Amino acid sequence: MKTTNEIKLGAILSYVILGLELIVGLVYTPILTKMLGQAEYGLYSLVASVISYLTVLDLGFGSAIVIYTARYRANKDTDKEHKLHGMFFIIYLIIGVIAGILGCILYLNLDKMFGNSMSIQEIKTAKTMMLILIGNLVITFPMSIFSSIITAYEKFVFAKSLNIVRIIISPLITIPLLLLGYKSIAVVTVTTILNIITLVINMFYCLNKLKVKLDFTKFNFKLLIEIFSFSFFIFLNVIVDKVNWSLDQFILGAVSGTIAVAIYNIAAQINTIYLSFSTAISGVLLPRITQMETNKATNQDFTEFFIKVGRIQYIIMGLIITGFVLVGKEFMIIWQGEEYLQSYYIACVLMLPVTVPLIQNAGISILQAKNKHKFRTIVFSLIAILNVCISIPLAKIYCGIGTAIGTAISLIIGQIIIMNIYYYKKIHIDIPRFWKEILKMTIPVVIAFIIGIGLNRILMANNYFILLIKIIIYTCVYTFLVWKLGMNDYEKGVFLQPAKKIINKIKG
Repeated sequence: MKTTNEIKLGAILSYVILGLELIVGLVYTPILTKMLGQAEYGLYSLVASVISYLTVLDLGFGSAIVIYTARYRANKDTDKEHKLHGMFFIIYLIIGVIAGILGCILYLNLDKMFGNSMSIQEIKTAKTMMLILIGNLVITFPMSIFSSIITAYEKFVFAKSLNIVRIIISPLITIPLLLLGYKSIAVVTVTTILNIITLVINMFYCLNKLKVKLDFTKFNFKLLIEIFSFSFFIFLNVIVDKVNWSLDQFILGAVSGTIAVAIYNIAAQINTIYLSFSTAISGVLLPRITQMETNKATNQDFTEFFIKVGRIQYIIMGLIITGFVLVGKEFMIIWQGEEYLQSYYIACVLMLPVTVPLIQNAGISILQAKNKHKFRTIVFSLIAILNVCISIPLAKIYCGIGTAIGTAISLIIGQIIIMNIYYYKKIHIDIPRFWKEILKMTIPVVIAFIIGIGLNRILMANNYFILLIKIIIYTCVYTFLVWKLGMNDYEKGVFLQPAKKIINKIKG
């Protein structure tokens, strides 16, 4: 019962974190961009993006630690658990040193990579930020084992609560420093200090509260090879995600300069928020689908589940994407100013094609449950290469819009066309039926969108109050039409049930 409560509270706190990140992003990001200026904000974003590539050195071991720790705990094999933790602490120490060496190589070659698009002062500032973030990464790798252990022990409330505190504290410290005249170096310093404090708290929690031990007496190479074979495709997925969602900033920094990076980064933030709304729904699907596979569910069963989840996700994602297309331009001008208007178009180019894989996220869990996720990883690796090949020449011609188009084309080819064929031919999900169901629901979505276009002609938003009124009106129109013309009884029940529980609790 205690574990069940931890999971439920952890899930609730995950949504709290999502809401907080959205609020903080809306309030803090415009302050950051205005205080730093467009060029230095782009510089800050670029350095963070470059250093983030070194995080792939985790090699997917974080997930493996969680799974193997949970397995040993279930078998009450504390000796193997302690040896596992000791082994990975040593491995992460080595990875941390490697990350430090690679980071220093990047540091020494920064002027060669970006010298053509940056001033001497920008290169100097970038190098200082890079040194701080390299130090942060070197410390993070060995200490990150404790956060994986906390997850394996299912102490979600502690982990999520600590994350909430960190999200709140960061802007409360950074904003006064910005007002005092400090710039990007202060921002990365605060980030690094808070990260180290969080890591130390996790360590003390594991050692003192959970009584975790690290046994360094025997290095189990056989187990390491087994774990690496498990984590290899997770590692590849991480690399592919980095290429698809972070490489554009690197390319722009090399060919277009820091201002182009700043504009693109705002769009990327919006896209990240869009992605998080889908993953918040799909993140709980794997246990259910794994159980279906264990119980020998039929292809029809998986098709029904795929369609059921996809329709529910489409209801939510449809509202967000159509709403953003309608009011996103006004929102961007109010939120960041005219100089960031291009971020709206970049965000649209990124968000529209990614909508399809987002409403098909159940397919990822089905592939994992059937142990057929290798094909997806290989395909995504190939489209990541395609993304690079397309984005570089387009970036030289069209800047941020060009790199976004490159990403969009690779998404359409890999995540939409190829994966839909694979789901249909190899996993035997009835994809034609899925799209028939989605098209039925698209009718009220299109009607709502047309009404939204009319609303835009009548009501122009030049402040947050009018913008909020437009969002509320459109949400009500969309909800009414989708409810009446698109949703079935099951879907209505999914959305009504939480409301009924809240009303019953208030009455009770």
